Amino acid sequence: MTTVDNWMTRNPITIDTDTSVMEAMHLMTEHNIRRLPVMQKGKIAGILTEEMVKAFSPSPATSLDAYELHYILSKTPVSKAMNPKPCRVALGTPLTEAAELLHDLKLNGVLVVDEKDNLVGILTITNALEALIAICKDPGHFCSIVAP
Repeated sequence: MTTVDNWMTRNPITIDTDTSVMEAMHLMTEHNIRRLPVMQKGKIAGILTEEMVKAFSPSPATSLDAYELHYILSKTPVSKAMNPKPCRVALGTPLTEAAELLHDLKLNGVLVVDEKDNLVGILTITNALEALIAICKDPGHFCSIVAP
């Protein structure tokens, strides 16, 4: 059976709780990613997604000009915009179980942790689709079928 550790993104880019929302936005753009695990003193403190940043930012109808908006986002820590209770799965979690979690909770990614709750990776919808494609192209490699 294939597990999340075979398909996850290892050592994901992370940010600290005191990183500004603006810095996080730039980091997401620079690395073409949509979520960032948020850390505090080496431990998981939350997760910040592209959608959370959009929801946190003022409406385009605001009377703030671009300079004021950038100033506010550069002074606001991600701890104000993040989800402090991100969904986690263990390294050895079966991929099917993690995929069901993504589906059922309508998530785009889950953090992967070791037995000490240390961040070791992230499993995204993209990772799950890569696994599905690989498994469907070569099912014999991933599934052992025992004849009766």
